[in-house]
Amino acid sequence: MQEIKCPKCGEIFQIDDSGYAAILKQVHDSEFDKEIRQREQSFRSETENAVALAVAKSEAEKEKELAALRSSLALEKERTAREIEEAKSGSALKIAEKDREIARLNGQIELDRSNAENAVERAVQEKEKELLKLQSDLELERNKRELNEKSLQETYEAEIRRKDEEIAYYRDFKARQSTKMIGESLEQHCEIEFNRLRATAFQNAYFEKDNDARSGSKGDFIYRECAPDGTEFLSIMFEMKNEMDTTATKHKNEDFFKELDKDRKEKRCEYAVLVSLLEADNELYNGGIVDVSYRYDKMYVVRPQFFIPLITILRNAALNSLAFRQELARVKSQNVDVTNFENSLLDFQNKFSNNYRIASEKFRDAIDEIDKTIEHLQKVKDGLLGSERQLRLANDKAQDLSIKKLTRGNPTMQAKFAELSDKAD
Repeated sequence: MQEIKCPKCGEIFQIDDSGYAAILKQVHDSEFDKEIRQREQSFRSETENAVALAVAKSEAEKEKELAALRSSLALEKERTAREIEEAKSGSALKIAEKDREIARLNGQIELDRSNAENAVERAVQEKEKELLKLQSDLELERNKRELNEKSLQETYEAEIRRKDEEIAYYRDFKARQSTKMIGESLEQHCEIEFNRLRATAFQNAYFEKDNDARSGSKGDFIYRECAPDGTEFLSIMFEMKNEMDTTATKHKNEDFFKELDKDRKEKRCEYAVLVSLLEADNELYNGGIVDVSYRYDKMYVVRPQFFIPLITILRNAALNSLAFRQELARVKSQNVDVTNFENSLLDFQNKFSNNYRIASEKFRDAIDEIDKTIEHLQKVKDGLLGSERQLRLANDKAQDLSIKKLTRGNPTMQAKFAELSDKAD
């Protein structure tokens, strides 16, 4: 049993479970239907409000889009017109500027060409003057050299004549001493004779025994003398030969020539001298200094009494020859200077010709580059003229532009413009 209180009178009464359930169902069904109707009404109202709001919002957005499109079209048309005007003005200015540049370059080309030709002509004139001066100096130097050579030749001939007279004197000179060295060997005699005069006449000379037998043979003495500057101007290989009168097998002087020449070459001596007591009865060798250069180069045979005179003769001749050689070297140096001068002149002419050729090539290359620049500027000009034609075509297209053409084939935009037209009406 369930107790239920009446909401109006406050009386409490009891009902069974089935009745209570029926009452609850009735109350529940009534409340549920009421709530359903309320919610349905609320949903319908919210849906209508949302639809109205969405329609209003959509219309507002479409209105904004249409206004923005109109503004954009207006700005685009204005910008296109302005760009066309600016392009026309800029093209005209650029074309005028390029024309002025081309005219300026043409004038510069003519000026540079004229200046280059004048510079080359002046340079050629200057070099011709220098060439004439150099030729004149060369001719003077040649005359001076010929005079010096003639003077040296005369001096040399006079010295040769003097030496010939001195040699003739010694050829006529007869030995006043005995040809036999008693109580001393020939080598000792020659060494003693040389040492007597070493301190006075041969202070800077070297005269010593040849002790170098590495080649299998050696001479007796080597004489060497140098100039103050250290240059050796005289060297002699001496060989002394003597034999007893009782020797059964008699030697001849020429038996020793070959070996003496060999020793001279190995020891790097200029002269070879055989001091000999052999062939005592041979008048050829008793007459004085004998030159046997017809057999071996720069070889002499003397008796002991001519040992010192031969050294003196060769020494004086070497000293004179040294002076002459020094003078000849100086003349050769002058000749070399003249030759170098001529070579320098020829080298200068060749270099100048080469420089002139290179300058001419560079000048032609510069002219070619300028021509290429003019050709390039002409192409730029043609391009600008072509650009102007394209801009004119673009302007014609922009002027021919309309809303009808823009919306052709676009139903959405046609509908929008139709709505705008209706609203405007």
